[in-house]
Amino acid sequence: MNDLVVVGGSLAGLRAVEGARKAGFDGRIVLVGAEPHLPYDRPPLSKQFLDGPADPTDEVTPGFHGEDYFVEELGVTLKLGEAATGLDLAEKRVVVGQDAVPYGALVIATGVSARRLPVGNELAGVHVLRTLDDARSVRKALDAGPRVVVIGAGFIGSEVAASARKRGLSVTVVEALPTPLVRSIGPELGLAIAQLHTKNGTDLRLGSGVDRLLGDTRVTGVRLTDGSELPADLVVVGVGADPATAWLEGSGLRLDNGLVCDEYLRAAPGVYAAGDVARWHNPLFDRLQRLEHWTSAAGHGEAAGRNAVDPENARPYSTVPYFWSDWYDSKIQFVGIPGADEARVVDGDAAVDRRWIALYREGDRLVGALAVNGQSDIMKYRKLINERASWQDGLELAEKRREMLAAKSR
Repeated sequence: MNDLVVVGGSLAGLRAVEGARKAGFDGRIVLVGAEPHLPYDRPPLSKQFLDGPADPTDEVTPGFHGEDYFVEELGVTLKLGEAATGLDLAEKRVVVGQDAVPYGALVIATGVSARRLPVGNELAGVHVLRTLDDARSVRKALDAGPRVVVIGAGFIGSEVAASARKRGLSVTVVEALPTPLVRSIGPELGLAIAQLHTKNGTDLRLGSGVDRLLGDTRVTGVRLTDGSELPADLVVVGVGADPATAWLEGSGLRLDNGLVCDEYLRAAPGVYAAGDVARWHNPLFDRLQRLEHWTSAAGHGEAAGRNAVDPENARPYSTVPYFWSDWYDSKIQFVGIPGADEARVVDGDAAVDRRWIALYREGDRLVGALAVNGQSDIMKYRKLINERASWQDGLELAEKRREMLAAKSR
């Protein structure tokens, strides 16, 4: 086989390279990344990275490995700091700036791009949070002790709010929907999670969108669609992200809320995808899924890299999605899928308890579980879901866990 080219200096891109080498591929590997940084860990950017003041040298990064690991141990040719701008499937070339990089197999791991508001992006003090450079800018702004408004009560925005409150700052979270987190955990329980904000002194505004951002050159406030105005020195926009597929338009690949792939993560002969950009057929749930989760990026990357260099022995990639988020002193974990027929709290009271568990049913099948401060429980439910367990199996496990915890507390 000719060169393997991996486009995306991300966790998924790193794991694709490692997956190819583990599969015995000894050819040339080129890793293309739009950012100048080596692949780094994104989850800490909206969590621990923001909790304290900026490092005096501002050189602290949540990187996975140093350059020696990529160049010497993995034998990778690094092409960082310039984004891929086009793909020629017929000629098997990736366009990067003025260069055309040929490939024998290709893994696309370009992730997503943070959405921005339609107004006010030119004002100083308005930020999104996706990249390391974004996180450095937000952290530096937090050091000045600003009045903070977060637009969007999703997981990224909520983690930023929690980090700002940890510093003792005044924080308001604005969410246009009356119930947040619908896409992530379903409509029934999003409000229960969001109440963590009010319990920790964050002003939560639901059901109001942003009319405009106030200020001439620097943001001074946010005017909501209900007419109210919020003073702000720092606005962090967390209104979701879009798959980074613009560079693939016109390539002939199928683009529909991501790069559409089969169960092997294959988008076309010799072309595979991994991570946030991939919308692949998950055999476990028999549907297309696109997941913006750390664990999915890691699993996708290894599988795509392996399948790309050994297509004759390609294996389907099947998984129970898993993500976690840290808000204030609570850990939120979810496994499975949220779009279910029923979501039921089976342990604890979501309105008052610090720890509680909810299960999700689709037909007669257990398809999801949500745990707030239930770290010892969540993976047990993930195992059941992976085994295609019934709803009754999930309820029985919940009862056993309740009885066990009750016995321990006596």
